Amino acid sequence: MVINLNDFLLVTIYLILIVLLIILIVLGIKLIKTLKKVDIVIDDVNTKMNKVNGVFDIIDRTTDYACSISDKIITAISNFINGLLKKRKGNDLDE
Repeated sequence: MVINLNDFLLVTIYLILIVLLIILIVLGIKLIKTLKKVDIVIDDVNTKMNKVNGVFDIIDRTTDYACSISDKIITAISNFINGLLKKRKGNDLDE
């Protein structure tokens, strides 16, 4: 009973290919399960972000309003100071 080397290598290659195919199938199934879990987590994060998005809009509007008020106050103060300086320069020239 002599085994031909070509037949032995062919059977070995076929066995290795079968094992690799089984490993790839198992990895594919695990990958699909992982992707489903990731999809669930992403959906959960999206729903939570949509709930919090309203709070961020309120904060954004409030900061915009505060910035506009502070800009008006700073403009009024600078105009007042400029007015004082112009009056002083006018008085210095009159003397």
